[in-house]
Amino acid sequence: MNLNSARVKIEEQELLYRQAGYTDNPIKEEASVIEADFYQVKPITIREMVTRKINKSLCFCLGIAIAVTFVSYYIAMNYEAKLNKLDNEIVRLNVENQDLQAELDKFKSFNNVDNKIGEYNILQKAEKVIEVTALNSSKKDISQPVKTASSNFNWAIGY
Repeated sequence: MNLNSARVKIEEQELLYRQAGYTDNPIKEEASVIEADFYQVKPITIREMVTRKINKSLCFCLGIAIAVTFVSYYIAMNYEAKLNKLDNEIVRLNVENQDLQAELDKFKSFNNVDNKIGEYNILQKAEKVIEVTALNSSKKDISQPVKTASSNFNWAIGY
């Protein structure tokens, strides 16, 4: 005989002795038939509720911070692209400015030379232009200078 059947027989004898029904005195369970670890819902404490609310609010704040970071990064990259474009434009304009400055310096030097020539009267303009007719001579006399040996080696005397 096993323990459960012995217990049931003892309780049946007690019920018969008292003359009472089964509904008045049900059989008490001392051990469960299936024994295992089952998930039991524990009541939530106030500390856990506060911790959960704090975690949710911190997650929300973190999400907002990440969104703001993405937006600010996008704006910063746009500004950097614009600055790079302006930098390239500035470099192009500087190169063009150097070319124009070189041309301006060339024109200024010509102007300075012209002003100095006019100031010191080095070159004077002709007051009158004289036109001369060309002579029609068929015989052209070309004379060649006579070279001597002493004139050829004058340059080497002091050498």
